Amino acid sequence: MTEDRRINYDFIIAGGGSAGSVLANRLSEDPANKVLVLEAGRPDYTWDFRIHMPAALSYPLNGTFYNWSYYSEPEPYMNNRQIYQPRGKVLGGSSCINGMIFIRGNALDFDKWGKEDGLENWDYSHCLPYFKRMEERLIGGDDYRGGEGPLKLTTPSCENPLFDAFFNSVQEAGYPLTDDVNGYKQEGFGKFDQTILNSRRLNAARAYIHPVKKRKNLTIVTQAMVTRILFEGKKAVGVAYTKGKREIKAYGNEVISCGGAINSPQLLQLSGIGNGGELSKLGIDVVQDLPGVGENLQDHLEVYVQWACKQKVSLFPSLSPWRAPLIGFKWLFMKKGIGASNHFEAGGFIRSNDEVEYPNLQFHFLPLAIRYDGSAPQEGHGFQLHVGPMNSDVRGSVKIKSADPAAHPAILFNYLSTEKERKEWCEAIRYSRKIIETKAMEALRGKEISPGKAVETDEEIIDFVRREGESAYHPSCTCKMGYDDMAVTDNELRVHGVENLRVVDASIMPFVTNGNIYAPTLMIGEKAADAILGNTPLSPEVRPYYVKGQD
Repeated sequence: MTEDRRINYDFIIAGGGSAGSVLANRLSEDPANKVLVLEAGRPDYTWDFRIHMPAALSYPLNGTFYNWSYYSEPEPYMNNRQIYQPRGKVLGGSSCINGMIFIRGNALDFDKWGKEDGLENWDYSHCLPYFKRMEERLIGGDDYRGGEGPLKLTTPSCENPLFDAFFNSVQEAGYPLTDDVNGYKQEGFGKFDQTILNSRRLNAARAYIHPVKKRKNLTIVTQAMVTRILFEGKKAVGVAYTKGKREIKAYGNEVISCGGAINSPQLLQLSGIGNGGELSKLGIDVVQDLPGVGENLQDHLEVYVQWACKQKVSLFPSLSPWRAPLIGFKWLFMKKGIGASNHFEAGGFIRSNDEVEYPNLQFHFLPLAIRYDGSAPQEGHGFQLHVGPMNSDVRGSVKIKSADPAAHPAILFNYLSTEKERKEWCEAIRYSRKIIETKAMEALRGKEISPGKAVETDEEIIDFVRREGESAYHPSCTCKMGYDDMAVTDNELRVHGVENLRVVDASIMPFVTNGNIYAPTLMIGEKAADAILGNTPLSPEVRPYYVKGQD
């Protein structure tokens, strides 16, 4: 049964994730605008500790209740492993299941965007005011950081003694500390701001949608999967979506895809926008031949480098099942304890060779040896570095396999497919050891658990990464903005060749940013909102930032 809803919305937002939450708020500020948000997943239920307790992040990451739970195709350079790729299927999207780490990216990431033809308005000076608009850093704003935005950011205390040892260790290894990886200087090591407020995860929906959800001009429908965009010729006029067993058609003046780097190219392809030859073979009528849709997929691959801890100071005891009730009680009723942090409280960025202009490796330090699935090595107390290259030249793709919207698309990352990435992986493991194998860590550092000291040569390191590497869950760039032959949107995120259709999410990045991609995705949403509404953009802010050689 198909139901036509002839309510003429001003804006239909397909996807209530990170960027979609921003747009829901900003586009509905004017009561004259009728805004419809369609989210395939459930609401971000207040009662469900799994998406609100920071330390419980492994539950939604590895479950299916709030998660699309994608897998890649067999990766040809990773022993044909299918790499897990969780994506948030919930109001708030992947901000409900991510690691709650707030990293904007390096200033030079955005200047690299701005050097692309026609993207001058995406350089660092143009993006900085939007980063500031969206955030309130609770320890205070400054020339680089916001002080009044909807997203509240906590700077962690790093109380575990392993953090002090780690900060001493990186300095002994020759690396500086930085006061703020999101401020003047990303390069170095320091505390990582968290998207946590009052000991609870502050997802995008909590920051942007819940405070305004009673607006009469804002309609939010969950468990509503958009299956295709409706066109009259080359003009987008609405969407079809499923709600239960019904198909519903909704109409609007503008359709905005906010599905993310996997779902946005999938939706465009299902709607006839993509590689014309490939779509025709699947029986899909071609609306616009855009060969770049689904191409240019970028991500960060990472591994865990783990050590045993000689002193009983790690978080290992918190893994005991009998401790869970007390941890939950302290978190729920006292807003403190192990449950109140993501524990990714520190890390940093370095350059691993003289060829790169800015950091190409990111490290997260964790006072526990554990995997994303919650499993821990048998050695007991331990600690680890998550490490991986940031500016890889690896490119993959997202392609639908059929015209069935319920079928997961074919995702191919092509990890380890280039000489540059393999070289940087060898550097990543060796620099991880350099950072930890210091006198500052000597009293705490036990044996190397993973990869183990037997792994030494380039070949052995690459074999380890092939076996153990996991996605850092930063898929991006599959509907990149620009004006070359593979670009999908223009600099205001309008899809080339059609009318009244935009893409606003991490898929529009031309290059993935340095670090976790949640923060730049929100910035994209903020910047796009002004473009969609025809507002005068925020004035660019020219601020100095650290570049190589300024020490």
